Amino acid sequence: MADQSSDAGAAVAAVGRYIAAFNAGDVAAMAACFAVPGTILDGMAPHLWRGPSAATDWYGDVLAEGEHLGARDYHVTLGAPLHADVNGEAAYVVSPATMTFKLKGQRVIQTGATFTTALRKGADGWRISAWAWAKGQATT
Repeated sequence: MADQSSDAGAAVAAVGRYIAAFNAGDVAAMAACFAVPGTILDGMAPHLWRGPSAATDWYGDVLAEGEHLGARDYHVTLGAPLHADVNGEAAYVVSPATMTFKLKGQRVIQTGATFTTALRKGADGWRISAWAWAKGQATT
């Protein structure tokens, strides 16, 4: 059995894979990092997505809102986790985050955001069962 510190590292790595898939615009890879069913709480309306297709439904709404607002080229960078706690088959990872994107051609940087995740460990490793994004401050 792996020790708790290696499990915490594996949980953090799972979150990193999800963010890398988001940055690449790879919805299939994002969904593969997500537990079924899953839950997403985000600052974008309708704010809550849950169920077996939460990750893909959320991403579809991101693209639709981006099209409507003129936003594109999203990129998230996570800082070192503030929490990476493991308790058996459950993990809690909280990381500071920065998002950059273009809004009507102008670069926007959102600093001071927080990406909070709850994960489950199964036979295939750690999967995100829920995440929440707390917006930071946007600057241009």
